[in-house]
Amino acid sequence: MGKEIVISLKNVSKCFKRYAHPRDRLKELLLPGKSRCDEFWALQDVNLEIPKGKTVGIVGRNGSGKSTMLQIIAGTLTPTTGEVIVKGRVSALLELGSGFNLEFTGRQNVFFNGRLLGLSQKEIEDKFDEIAGFADIGDFIDQPVKTYSSGMFIRLAFAVAVNVDPEILIVDEALAVGDIVFQHRCIRRMRALMDSGVTTLFVSHDSGAIKTLCNSAVMINQGKIYASGAPNAVIIKYMKLVTETELGITPIEEEVQENSVVKDNAGTQQKPHSSSVVKVKPTRRGNRKALIENVTLLNHLGEKPGEIPIFGFNEQVTLLVDIQVYEPLQSCILGFFICDKNGNELIGSNTIEENCPIDKLEPQTQWQIEFKFHLPLRPGSYSLTVAGAENYTAMTFDWIDNAMVFQILPPDTGKRVHALVDTPINVKVSQQLPMSATYDESLIASATPV
Repeated sequence: MGKEIVISLKNVSKCFKRYAHPRDRLKELLLPGKSRCDEFWALQDVNLEIPKGKTVGIVGRNGSGKSTMLQIIAGTLTPTTGEVIVKGRVSALLELGSGFNLEFTGRQNVFFNGRLLGLSQKEIEDKFDEIAGFADIGDFIDQPVKTYSSGMFIRLAFAVAVNVDPEILIVDEALAVGDIVFQHRCIRRMRALMDSGVTTLFVSHDSGAIKTLCNSAVMINQGKIYASGAPNAVIIKYMKLVTETELGITPIEEEVQENSVVKDNAGTQQKPHSSSVVKVKPTRRGNRKALIENVTLLNHLGEKPGEIPIFGFNEQVTLLVDIQVYEPLQSCILGFFICDKNGNELIGSNTIEENCPIDKLEPQTQWQIEFKFHLPLRPGSYSLTVAGAENYTAMTFDWIDNAMVFQILPPDTGKRVHALVDTPINVKVSQQLPMSATYDESLIASATPV
């Protein structure tokens, strides 16, 4: 038996009518035989099923239809065509201040929103202290919401959304507002809800948050579902589409792939060594002023690994990146990332940050850039991303995700690595004086609730 589907969209489309002048709307009502509007289809034949307990990231460019789809799921918009089925209590944080009455106080809005979500007066009263503690806006809870800053507004709205026992949680870019401490609190709370089985839809332009929080992702483009699957794979497709759309070019052919043929520095053809063989199909994007021709990762002996690239814990490795220049480059930055299986960047740098600037490069020249670094990573599999650009603000000339996949072995000392990255830590234990019979209770009382 498959998992229960709690959100189902079947051939859902949404059309908005746009009028050149307000009077055209009235004319259309009085004279129904003639249309006086332009139709804009924000969504077109969207089909989507989300199982119970899934955390799904939604990505797409501004105007792609993300918010429209979420509003249809939340019930604040009705589709023009298609069928929508949503099973469970929905708590939605769609935009700043949605559902709040500006004239009401924060306390009144908490009770008002709680009743809209189906909670009884007694249930809201029982949860109020928890909501107010999470928002942490002090005496402003009894002030009109119209006096709130944007940060206070989102604190209260998020506190209500995540503390009313939702079965489905929808968050649309809400974490972009608020201070860093509150953002961390929100992430921890969202993780707790996800772990408890709450189905979550999360929209963000922060690719790191999508890859970290979500176990699947959907990309929307021009009102249609463009891609779906693992978060990292969808994010890569999204970045590739954005780059190609801005440049107005067709996709780059994948040149670094399993059993491909690459050029060495002499220009001769040779089969790549096993260290260049990838286990995940690479994806690349860029304006092609220069291309990365070869990527090699050597062990601490300066040798290429065996059939499956395997490195020891904290082993020093050498990364060699060969580039071919096709158009003049005023300058060049070349860098890399080591990513975990979810695509989160763990180790990375570039030629500028390492104080090795590269000046103007002429066409029809070849260059090799060498990086040396250690791999103090938890045992497991990792991928290598390499990229180059003229400067920090310019479009990349070539960016290759999953250029290589390799393994890290456990430390030979037998030590367990508890975090993603393990670094030497000095530990000191000192005997202290006996604990006093009394302690300052105000320190505990003043602790901020999480």
